[in-house]
Amino acid sequence: MPSILFKNAALLDPLQADLMDAHHVLVEDNLIKEVSDRPLQVTADRTIDLRGKTLMPGLIDLHVHAVAVELNLAQQVHMPNVLVTLRSTLLLRGMLRRGFTTVRDAGGAGHALKQAIETGLTDGPRLFVSGRALSQTGGHGDMRARSDYLASDAPCPCCVRVGALARVADGVDGVRRAAREELQMGADQIKIMASGGVASPTDPVGAFGYSEDEIRAIVEEARGRQTYVLAHAYTAAAIARAVRCGVRTIEHGNLVDEPTARLMAEKGAYVVPTLVTYEALANEGAQYGLPPESVAKIADVRDAGLRSLAIYRDAGVKMGFGSDLLGPSQRLQSDEFRIRAEILGPRAVIASATVIGAEVLGMEGKLGRIAPEALADLLVVDGNPLRDVACLLGQGEHIPLVLKAGKVQFDRLNA
Repeated sequence: MPSILFKNAALLDPLQADLMDAHHVLVEDNLIKEVSDRPLQVTADRTIDLRGKTLMPGLIDLHVHAVAVELNLAQQVHMPNVLVTLRSTLLLRGMLRRGFTTVRDAGGAGHALKQAIETGLTDGPRLFVSGRALSQTGGHGDMRARSDYLASDAPCPCCVRVGALARVADGVDGVRRAAREELQMGADQIKIMASGGVASPTDPVGAFGYSEDEIRAIVEEARGRQTYVLAHAYTAAAIARAVRCGVRTIEHGNLVDEPTARLMAEKGAYVVPTLVTYEALANEGAQYGLPPESVAKIADVRDAGLRSLAIYRDAGVKMGFGSDLLGPSQRLQSDEFRIRAEILGPRAVIASATVIGAEVLGMEGKLGRIAPEALADLLVVDGNPLRDVACLLGQGEHIPLVLKAGKVQFDRLNA
């Protein structure tokens, strides 16, 4: 892999309040080899003068659904596997073009999609996959419509459908087996449903998901494989019981209260707000086939999500960056920066998509910063994101170069 020397860059370190002028960065193979505020006397295969441009770490999105090619998830379950797979590759390329060099899939994507990217079969971010999320019968991952009879002797249809983001499992023994199966099939972490949700047809947002015994069993299985559990949860009560049972990251968390946020900080739990998805669902949900019962739930969580940011910040809960967009709305991924920056400021939201994301993934020192021996995930940006996150929005129009593990993914510097 060719070596690259970046000269005269305004360096963005998420731990610093301002850009660091006139820095020089050497990339060799897949790693950052040297970072200096003085010129580097080396010969590289390619030298790029970045005077007037920003060099920053690649972005991390902790809550994507790579196989959510439709907004109506219940309808997507019945799509042909090949069609879902091929369409998902387009979504992944879009993420990479927007500067997201690493993403954690929060339900749906499995080892095969991760392998396709790692072997170069398709382009996309570095994937941390959860396999299929685990849901109780009638929970957020149960996409069956209301009916008078649910066959108990039929195999779970989502277990053979690429378009299914979740699978149904019940009881302590049932969830243990499901967690073990997802881990055996290559899941990097386990996703569970700990409350009701918006996109699912039959569970109110305030409903509890799994019982505490079931949650503890899943957490135990994950820990036994040196990994962790992330939980979909909205209400303060659902969040608190999940955290007490050992869940490491709370997804969404819109309806948190101050005592629950303090509990999360005490237990060292993270939250991954996903505010842009509610904006997208409110504006585009009905247009793209979101059922009316789901559209009606959006107002309950949208405004509360904005208020939750200050609650988490004041309690000292670390916030990761997440988008949770579905189908054609995935083009709005970077708008999460805009929404959060209005309340938290640019630096905090950039940290959520770099250093905090790296912490959650267990990749501290490897992702999220421009430092020696870190993976060479780098973005060249026209503008200063610490002053205005607008340069990170859209589809990468202000990001002329994307580097993932030392390999150029997009390059318009010479265009």
